[in-house]
Amino acid sequence: SNAEQGMAIAIVGMAGRYPGAPDLDTFWENLLAGRDSITEIPAGRWDHSRYYDARRGVPGRTYSKWGGFLDGIDEFDPLFFGISPKAASTMDPQERLFLQCAHTTLEDAGYSRGALRAAARARVAEDAGDIGVFAGAMYSEYQLYGAEYSVRGEPVVVPGSLASIANRVSYFLDASGPSVTVDTMCASALSAIHLACAALQRGECGVALAGGVNLSVHPGKYLMIGEGQFASSDGRCRSFGEGGDGYVPGEGVGAVLLRPLADAVADGDRILGVIRGTAVNHGGHTHGFTVPNPLAQAAVIRSAWRRAGVDPRDIGCIEAHGTGTSLGDPIEIAGLNAAFAEFTDARNFCAIGSAKSNIGHLESAAGIAGLAKLLLQMRHGTLVPSLHAERVNPDIDFADSPFVLQREAAPWPRTGTRPRLGGLSSFGAGGSNAHVVVEDYVEEHAGKDLAPEAHRGETVVVVLSAFDEERLRESAGRLRDALRKERWSSADLPDIAYTLQVGREAMTARFAVAVSTLPALVDALDACALGSGLPAGAYFNPGGDRGGAVKDFLTDEDFQETAVRWARRGKPAPLAEAWTSGLAVDWARLHTEGPKPRKVALPGYPFARERYWYTDGLPELQEI
Repeated sequence: SNAEQGMAIAIVGMAGRYPGAPDLDTFWENLLAGRDSITEIPAGRWDHSRYYDARRGVPGRTYSKWGGFLDGIDEFDPLFFGISPKAASTMDPQERLFLQCAHTTLEDAGYSRGALRAAARARVAEDAGDIGVFAGAMYSEYQLYGAEYSVRGEPVVVPGSLASIANRVSYFLDASGPSVTVDTMCASALSAIHLACAALQRGECGVALAGGVNLSVHPGKYLMIGEGQFASSDGRCRSFGEGGDGYVPGEGVGAVLLRPLADAVADGDRILGVIRGTAVNHGGHTHGFTVPNPLAQAAVIRSAWRRAGVDPRDIGCIEAHGTGTSLGDPIEIAGLNAAFAEFTDARNFCAIGSAKSNIGHLESAAGIAGLAKLLLQMRHGTLVPSLHAERVNPDIDFADSPFVLQREAAPWPRTGTRPRLGGLSSFGAGGSNAHVVVEDYVEEHAGKDLAPEAHRGETVVVVLSAFDEERLRESAGRLRDALRKERWSSADLPDIAYTLQVGREAMTARFAVAVSTLPALVDALDACALGSGLPAGAYFNPGGDRGGAVKDFLTDEDFQETAVRWARRGKPAPLAEAWTSGLAVDWARLHTEGPKPRKVALPGYPFARERYWYTDGLPELQEI
């Protein structure tokens, strides 16, 4: 009934790093190409030969030496976040990665911290929070290194609190909404998203950032999954495939920015998808603590459908849990079959697959990786292949089910004007289940927006800033490379300028250029990146405030009014120069008349990649 339906939640920003993919564009390329991003444990983690034995059940050894890994988990940019290098070295790398991912998610949505707080505050009751933060995480292995050295009589303090993962982001954002790290094992990230949606629906916050993070920083996890016989014997995650005898651990971090759909539409946000319904439950007492309950899985899926108010026959894709175990995969299909059977007896109309076949099982971050895959498939109108299932698990009869195992890339068309609809499941080993129903966003007035035409051909001010000169030049190079791709043209300039003006933090090192064509912008960015001579209308400040003399003559309000006049008279160069010199510009004032440009996806901040590890500042430590 409508009374059970919650408000629709818009996804307005997204970021992530996954095995073999430092960003979501690369993640999509890997998915589309059907790449397997599993490798042996990389050098620099630990010497896996000390722990590896191909035989099962050998005490103190593990038969797994494979995983999906991120590059540079020891790298961080502490000064950007106001964190001392000493504190950074003992912070859990999961906390550091999620913090950087959260910032990139805000950038993808086109919001600075202050603008996001203001947008959230405008939509909630006076005593409610502004931004809520919900993070899924389950392993706290980094502190094991400190314990090992302490046992040897060389005390090393390595704190470990999963709560810090969410709390650190809230602190950085100066956010007052709920701040929760969720551990429901492998359902953690989707549980976090469920709690975020619930908080928005209850008015506990106006905006929520939700996601998950997962790293394999210590051999302890591999010893555990080897002893429990949970691991794949050959490093392949055979989701729904024959011969699947376990999972492959994977690393990743991802987040989405969520707002009530009505608020996102009203504020002109870039909407990546809509969460129509979420649900969580538990399997209760089964034949074993880690044995799933198909009836509970069916119930959580039906509950999400009911809250979404959707017809299951319209669901075109299920991003399944699909761990690749001979027992778990048939149980998952049994639960899905039971859920669909209440609504339809139609067969083979819904694609199914799992990103775990590409990147491994990201455990507490599995749900956010699956959501990223689902949203990217919607964006590109394309279903991507699920791997390692050339022969299907013999206990699954796909022919007599609603599903088609997606083994190759294929179009995912809309049915008429109806949006694409997908579902996403995550199941924790301890019995926690979560399901999310996602719809792609169809603009009601698609093609009728006059904003691009209204701004075509005008001269705009494109601004970039960073913590220091090196970061600024790298930022310019990143943007230059992105704009050289075919999808951009001069018609996009107003959107690019607007996004960078209102959707980024203004830092000390600054670059600005007044341009009217995309090639001119690319040339200016190239000059900035290379440190060569700047073209006319471009300004560069490596850091510090050079605007003192100007400020002596203008009050802030006078300057803001002057800035608006400069821009509206078609003379933006003085505005570019003033901003670069260090003056604050209220860019939103420039866009109060006529249709606003759109926010667009542009590269995020290029964080410094400096190593910080628990051994920093300590005497030379011998390897354990």
